[in-house]
Amino acid sequence: MSAALEEFCGSIFWNASYLARPDADLPVCFQQTVLVWVPLGFFWILAPWQLLPMCKSRAKKSSVTKLYIIKQVLATLLMLTAVAELALAFVEDTEQDPLPAVQYTNPSLYIATWLLVLLIHDARRFCLCRDSGILFCFWTLSLLCGILPFQSLLRRALQVGFGRKLYASLWSCPNPEVTASFLSSITFEWYTSMVFKGYRKPLEIEDIWELKGKDKTQAIYAVWEKNMKTAVRKAQADLEKRKRKKRRQKADPDHGNNMSKAQSQDILVLPKRKKKGDKGDSGPHKDFPRGWLMKTLCKTFWQNLLLSVAFKLVHDGLVFVSPQLLKLLIAFVSDEESFAWQGYLYAILLFLTALIQSLCLQQYFSLCFQLGIKVRASLIAAIYKKALTMSSATRKESTVGETVNLMSADAQRFMDMANFVHQLWSSPLQIILSIVFLWGELGPSVLAGIAVMVLLIPINGFLVAKAKAIQVRNMKNKDERMKIMSEILNGIKILKLFAWEPSFEKRVNEIRAHELKDLVNFSYLQSISIFVFTCAPFLVSLASFAVYVLVDENNILDAQKAFTAISLFNVLRFPMAMLPLVLSSLVQVSGVFLCRYLGMAVTSHSAARSKCPGDAALCWSLAPSCLCSVTLDIAPGSLVAVVGAVGSGKSSLVSAMLGEMENIKGHINIQGSLAYVPQQAWIQNATLKDNILFGSELDEARYQQVIKACALLPDLELLPAGDQTEIGEKGINLSGGQKQRVSLARAVYSNADIYVLDDPLSAVDAHVGKYLFKHVLGPKGLLQKKTRILVTHSISFLPQVDNIVVLVAGAVSEHGSYSTLLANRGAFAQFLNLYGSQEEDASEKITTGTGNTTGLLQLEGLKSSTNSWKKAQEEPPKKLKGQQLIEKEAVETGKVKFSMYLRYLHAVGLWYSFWVAMGYVGQYAAFVGTNLWLSAWTDDAERYLNQTYPVEQRDLRIGVFGALGVSQALFLLFATLLSARGAMRASGVMHQQLLSNILRVPVSFFDTTPTGRIVNRFAKDIFTIDETIPMSFRSWLSCFMAIISTLLMISLATPFFALIIIPLSIFYYFVLRFYVSTSRQLRRLDSVTRSPIYSHFGETVSGLSVIRAYGHQQRFLKQNESTMDINQKSVHSWIVSNRWLAIRLEFVGSLVVFFSALLAVISKGTLEGGIVGLSVSSALNVTQTLNWLVRMSSELETNIVAVERVHEYTKVKNEAPWVTEKRPPRGWPSKGEIQFIDYKVRYRPELELVLQGITCNIASTEKVGVVGRTGAGKSSLTNCLFRLLEAAGGSILIDEVDIATIGLHDLRQNLTIIPQDPVLFTGTLRMNLDPFDQYTDEEVWKALELAHLKTYVQDLPEGLLHLVSEGGENLSVGQRQLVCLARAVLRKAKILILDEATAAVDLETDNLIQTTIRSEFADCTVLTIAHRLHTIMDSNRVMVLQAGRIVEYDSPEELLKKQGVFSVMAKDAGIVNTETTML
Repeated sequence: MSAALEEFCGSIFWNASYLARPDADLPVCFQQTVLVWVPLGFFWILAPWQLLPMCKSRAKKSSVTKLYIIKQVLATLLMLTAVAELALAFVEDTEQDPLPAVQYTNPSLYIATWLLVLLIHDARRFCLCRDSGILFCFWTLSLLCGILPFQSLLRRALQVGFGRKLYASLWSCPNPEVTASFLSSITFEWYTSMVFKGYRKPLEIEDIWELKGKDKTQAIYAVWEKNMKTAVRKAQADLEKRKRKKRRQKADPDHGNNMSKAQSQDILVLPKRKKKGDKGDSGPHKDFPRGWLMKTLCKTFWQNLLLSVAFKLVHDGLVFVSPQLLKLLIAFVSDEESFAWQGYLYAILLFLTALIQSLCLQQYFSLCFQLGIKVRASLIAAIYKKALTMSSATRKESTVGETVNLMSADAQRFMDMANFVHQLWSSPLQIILSIVFLWGELGPSVLAGIAVMVLLIPINGFLVAKAKAIQVRNMKNKDERMKIMSEILNGIKILKLFAWEPSFEKRVNEIRAHELKDLVNFSYLQSISIFVFTCAPFLVSLASFAVYVLVDENNILDAQKAFTAISLFNVLRFPMAMLPLVLSSLVQVSGVFLCRYLGMAVTSHSAARSKCPGDAALCWSLAPSCLCSVTLDIAPGSLVAVVGAVGSGKSSLVSAMLGEMENIKGHINIQGSLAYVPQQAWIQNATLKDNILFGSELDEARYQQVIKACALLPDLELLPAGDQTEIGEKGINLSGGQKQRVSLARAVYSNADIYVLDDPLSAVDAHVGKYLFKHVLGPKGLLQKKTRILVTHSISFLPQVDNIVVLVAGAVSEHGSYSTLLANRGAFAQFLNLYGSQEEDASEKITTGTGNTTGLLQLEGLKSSTNSWKKAQEEPPKKLKGQQLIEKEAVETGKVKFSMYLRYLHAVGLWYSFWVAMGYVGQYAAFVGTNLWLSAWTDDAERYLNQTYPVEQRDLRIGVFGALGVSQALFLLFATLLSARGAMRASGVMHQQLLSNILRVPVSFFDTTPTGRIVNRFAKDIFTIDETIPMSFRSWLSCFMAIISTLLMISLATPFFALIIIPLSIFYYFVLRFYVSTSRQLRRLDSVTRSPIYSHFGETVSGLSVIRAYGHQQRFLKQNESTMDINQKSVHSWIVSNRWLAIRLEFVGSLVVFFSALLAVISKGTLEGGIVGLSVSSALNVTQTLNWLVRMSSELETNIVAVERVHEYTKVKNEAPWVTEKRPPRGWPSKGEIQFIDYKVRYRPELELVLQGITCNIASTEKVGVVGRTGAGKSSLTNCLFRLLEAAGGSILIDEVDIATIGLHDLRQNLTIIPQDPVLFTGTLRMNLDPFDQYTDEEVWKALELAHLKTYVQDLPEGLLHLVSEGGENLSVGQRQLVCLARAVLRKAKILILDEATAAVDLETDNLIQTTIRSEFADCTVLTIAHRLHTIMDSNRVMVLQAGRIVEYDSPEELLKKQGVFSVMAKDAGIVNTETTML
């Protein structure tokens, strides 16, 4: 071979002696053949593929750019040089002896190559990405191979240039990733502009680039669905086989022949029956297609998986190259004879392996995370589509919560798994390779080290299990605390009125104390596991080295062995830690639920879309409510009412028409489009207008007409932004009636042929119902030409319908017109008798009521905010309060103030902080010491080169090495235990401050701040302060110290390194600053864009029947896809930003490695092998740590915001102090006289006055009624007496004491109120009456007796200790009101304020309350805020308020005589004289 080559070149091909000299060089022939042919060969093998776009593409070429022209000109020039070279060869050939063949072949090869390059450049114009990776690699290879001949030529003082180009074009496109050049793609350079943008201003979702077409949910899901269908089909076939097998085993051999017939029914009946019998059993009995999920995933994403495997393999291989190079480098430094060029070569190779390693790793990570988000996207899209098409029978098997959980938790788990799935094969591979190489270094003594590692795994497992138990216990405490907190916040007004805050503060603090105790135990466990983890690498090396040295005296530990081994042990640590984690997370990702859910049956809407209705037997999945043979024929354009008792199958009939039922026999035929109004209105979280249009085009005239007919105009005036008002989730800011009307309007607007209306009038008031019937549903309404099927309970409309269908027990008992059915005296007539009497009462009440304005209507408890006139009166005061009630929550942007870190450290305690820091310093000092000692130990190998190694020296080395290692771990243990105490202290302090402040802020704060926001401070932010911040702080500190100590060690070895640190750290700092701001904002965007996915899903599931009835599935799928894409693009961007950062930091790391090696080579003569080994092996470790430091910094910065948010609420202005210097006299108020002196008050500083100067006297034991229209200031009066509102002018005296001068609790404990809405708290009944345990049981029972609750409570099994559930749910409203009365009776203050319950109470309870008050509070001053005049007709005086002023104040008799405001109100309420008090 080499002989042929030598003849070809005309010179010698290879001679090793060329390298064995200081000015080493390669033979000319080698340069002319191998170095030329390697890049050309690479290029010619791969280049033809690059020409494909020319052949097959019909796409138009992109325009000619400057860059393109430059590229072509350069390539042409290169070609010309090759031509010139060939010509030169011919010229020289004629002059002298024949030239060797190589002089002709090489230029000819180059001419062909440059021609091909020109062609490729042109072909790339057909592609979006103009740059070619193959060309890039070819240029790089040529460059590398060209360097060697180049330096040879330089030596011969001949200048030869190589024209090379690196960068390829980048022309603009929404997502630069699409057009990014090869170099830009592997270094993520294309992302830099985003990082700059994020640094200049906080990123918004609009700034983030759109996803590439193939990354969009739709594209991914299309592939996934295709694969899923085939996989599920296969799995189902397997399932059938399994079932048949089972059946064969069960079946009697004789009956084999009838099998097929039975089988089909079996399949229908078996699973269902099972379900009903045993809910909890989802065991092997209920079979479903299995195992298809993983297959589908692999099939869909195989390209991604293969690519990442390739990258990971390259990376894993290179990981083991570095220790070998380190070994060579140490050998080079220890060897006097070696040539300098070898050292430089090693340094460069170290740098290159580090660089390629980091490029491969980042590509691998990028691919893994991409895979993760794609898997999540396809799963969520699949679940969503499944939910849209599920049959109602299958839907019953999983609740909405479960499905949302599948979507959030399970899909998220799959996403996390995708990131680490390759560790399954990569970790064992790395472990095996490490052990092989270590064996080569240290022989069998490696096993000692590995044994230590394996031993540590169960210890860690034990600690983790323990910690988990504590966590679970703590979750309970947390839930308990949050429950109380949200109750406190919901009932804050009651707490303040009764001055009960201290009692509740105590309750919360007790729970919090438990929580903190568990927390500190948890932290201690964590410290121990950190301690174990830190000891690990050191113990491992100690064990191995000690065993190695002790086993045989000839074993001498030299630098090569020690440091190669140490860097291999460092490699081992990661896979050892990862493998158990990956395995445990794989166990958690069970695709079982997903498999089952996605493999369920799909509904067929065909049931309800066939020909003419015959004898349809419909059934809802064998549920008890069954429709048996319903035969109906409904004429087009008629109005049919469906009536029947509860449970007679009315809703089932509706569902059947919509095709939501399983059809057992017969058929339904519906001709035309459907619109559906469900019984419970379903409202989307969108504007009111969007809810009505529901995806149709806007036709303004028709829209206005619909709104008017559906009585929505008055409501639109009340809503802040008219029909552009955003409606909250589940229509939270609309009343029931408004929701129902919006739902009706949606149906009317949709302009369908058939309207199915499931009792739409039940939720609206009677008079609104009449209006709707007249204008929309009835014979003269908007829908008079359409077919309408109306399910109703309301009898008043029946005479006006064309046809009535009466259902009894799922069958049609009769149908016909109103008059025919009445004459029949059948079920319908009985139905009328049953309901008619009730209806008539109601309608009479209503007719009398409507005339009498508020008085009577509210008396009947018809409180529904749909009474638009009442709403209109209520609304304005709210509107004037500053248009916007709720202030927008400040989202923190930009940097976190440094003061926040200081504030946190203050809460920890400055001494604590100082000693924790000192502990870490101690740990790293010991760490440096350990390593320096090791390097000194390895230098002994030189010192005792040919002597026996003294035993005492050996023992000293091992002993000190061990002692330093142990002290390192102990310092760390000390620091972590201290920081656990400190962190607990900080948590305690911050929660205490927050709680005590929130309980002391004025009520107005709670009006303007949503409860959720305050709860969030107590839940999420306190959790962050408890658990996340201490961890982040610790990790940050140890990363920081590790980097400092590494740099210190390198500088000790080679002092010049200190100069290089400066530019590197500047670069590092800038990258960090840029990245942190972008990353922080991207994290926020991710969480902001994630919740709409889940809420949209929840909304869809609850409105399924509506979406299906209107046939809008496609639109909702599209909407889900776009919601997903918005979230996907922010996650994608965040992933890329992490890779962008990692590549840049690892580049810094590679430079550190390079310079430490380079300086070692330069100062070769002065250094020992040990110190070089130390310096380079530390440098190899630094890359990871640099990465971590940035991670931790950004995490710490994200988390410290919690301190800021909590602090924000500890600074809210408080109300007046609870107790002041001036205490009222004992037994105050003894008389109970109240004087108002020109009293003014306003709700918030920027608003108008509510009470405009009130002056009046209320004598002792006087009974005063306060009346006035809504918004006249009645309730403000009570708020002033209790100082929930502070005076804006004037004063109130009670028994000659100005209430503004005493403490709030002194005031509030001595007044009693029975509030308008009865609020109870979780806890015992006794606690609700007497939270401070001031009274004896006898007194409590007495109070209950007076409140008419004694018999009820005595019948309860726990008596007074009966547990009241959240918000008093397990008592009726009347009973709750009576409990509030019992509270008042128990307190028995001299002044009672009775804020009358508007509509919560039935007449009976009301009478009980009135009698008790008359008897029990006879000797007290009673102020009654009345909404009904009847209750105050027997009071001594009546105060009439209007617009915050007293207009009349006298006895009721006098006021009735005077023709004033009061007498008008009394007439309206049907009261003529004081005798008609009691109804």
